[in-house]
Amino acid sequence: MDPYIWKIARPVQDYDGRLHKTMTQRTNGRRALVTGGAGLIGSHLSDLLLKEGYGVRILDNLEPQTHRNGRPPWIPPQAEFHNADIRDRDAVRAALEGVDVVFHQAAYGGYMPELAKYVHVNSFGTAQMLEIIRDENLPVEKFVVASSQAVYREGAAICEEHGLVFPHTRPAGQLAAGDYAVRCPVCGEASTSTLTPEEAPTGGESVYAITKSDQERLVLSWGRQTGVPTVALRYSCTYGPRQSIFNPYTGVIAIFCTRLLNGQPPVLYEDGEQTRDLCFVGDVARANLLAAQSDALDGLPVNVGSGLATTIREVARMVSEAVDVPIEPIARGEYRPGEMRHLTSDISRAASAGYEPEVGLQSGIGRYIDWIRGQGHVRDYFAEAEKVLRAKSIIHETRYASGSADPERR
Repeated sequence: MDPYIWKIARPVQDYDGRLHKTMTQRTNGRRALVTGGAGLIGSHLSDLLLKEGYGVRILDNLEPQTHRNGRPPWIPPQAEFHNADIRDRDAVRAALEGVDVVFHQAAYGGYMPELAKYVHVNSFGTAQMLEIIRDENLPVEKFVVASSQAVYREGAAICEEHGLVFPHTRPAGQLAAGDYAVRCPVCGEASTSTLTPEEAPTGGESVYAITKSDQERLVLSWGRQTGVPTVALRYSCTYGPRQSIFNPYTGVIAIFCTRLLNGQPPVLYEDGEQTRDLCFVGDVARANLLAAQSDALDGLPVNVGSGLATTIREVARMVSEAVDVPIEPIARGEYRPGEMRHLTSDISRAASAGYEPEVGLQSGIGRYIDWIRGQGHVRDYFAEAEKVLRAKSIIHETRYASGSADPERR
């Protein structure tokens, strides 16, 4: 039986929790491969594609760090599921068979301590997939890759004297001294954060950032060489239902939530005043669909976010109120070298093609909390993970952190 002849005999649940109408259809439309399709973004994208009439195939290795209990219940029965690793050449070749559009979401993410695994999964896995499509002349019509805001070295800023500037990554010595300011690269004076356009210099210094940049550059350059339309979506911090409650290395809202539900305070790095653009997973899924169905973004890196800045301290407050656990966050004078201070996406490029975020942060956090309360007992894995990150020099202390003079060290 043709794997893309779908007999849908039960409702499909979308990212809002609503039920689509039961339908029976033969899909003569496009056929999609979603790598990482069991994960946060990939699973919501798979649901959306099914709703839009796509035939969907999912490739996912069910990474234990994220899927501690194995195959999650949200993998739709209407999708063809391949439980395999993106590094497995034969499995990837089989998953690409008969596919029109690829949504490459699979990646090793967050602040996990491995170096070689990031490079092998993210960089090598992407390069191998592109090589298979090219060398076997597979009829892929569009390739959309999940990039990240992490590729930027720092968010754009305004200097009073020099206007729009693109600051460098803050030096380790500056952070060690407890100085978190982002300075103008021309005059060295403190600057004010502003929206970051796609033209901002890349050069993020974490291994995750390096390999996401690899993925993006590989895909876009491959597209120019082969003529296959490609898009690299630079996601802001994505959150929402299905974000893993087991992975203590990625997802600030999920980490804060599991800490609070276990009576533990959220942990803030630096002073907690760094800002991020947080985007609901349903909006990110729609951006992927837009990239696949429009040619306006072909060949480009594209920011996908809310376009709004929120401090991490404010995120902690909002999560605390949402779970009704009034515990203040703690800042212990620690920092992560290479981490950007501010990043708010300029989403005008995506907006010009029809993208518009729909779910605000307070509403989105509420939806995540509603979901997490249905997951049974939630453990705090963060405390042990922090010990690993300190031991591997991913978390550092400022010079005053161990002294009594620091009022936040408590």
